[in-house]
Amino acid sequence: MLGLALRRLHDRGRAEDATQDAFAAIWRSARTYKPERGPGTTWLYTVARNAIIDRARARGDIAAEIPDRADDAPGPARETEDAWVAGRVHGAVADLPEQERILIELAYWKGLSQSEIADQLDLPLGTVKTRTRTALVRLADVLEDDQLL
Repeated sequence: MLGLALRRLHDRGRAEDATQDAFAAIWRSARTYKPERGPGTTWLYTVARNAIIDRARARGDIAAEIPDRADDAPGPARETEDAWVAGRVHGAVADLPEQERILIELAYWKGLSQSEIADQLDLPLGTVKTRTRTALVRLADVLEDDQLL
């Protein structure tokens, strides 16, 4: 909530006051929350948004473009988990035999088609397809063991 208030009010003191107002309003009106009307996070966000708008109006400012709903962007926990999974996948690819690793890197990190890979590595297309399939099976086994799939 403080982050939202800071982005909208551009003043730490006013943002802290708006956040405090939001928590006080939540405390006062907690009994009015009805779970059947929607998730608690939406209700909390609405209360915070209203407190920020009220704080901005109190000084004659207009809070710039406060959205009607919470941002769907992943939070720090999700970003951390995604980074861990990406690191694990990169590590699993690095552990593949070289002839398979190169194919996966060219296909998935460089975006080359199997025909382009065959031309670039001067390999028959069938060999590229077979090695790619074998590499993907190995990766699936390793990542499944780590419960990433």
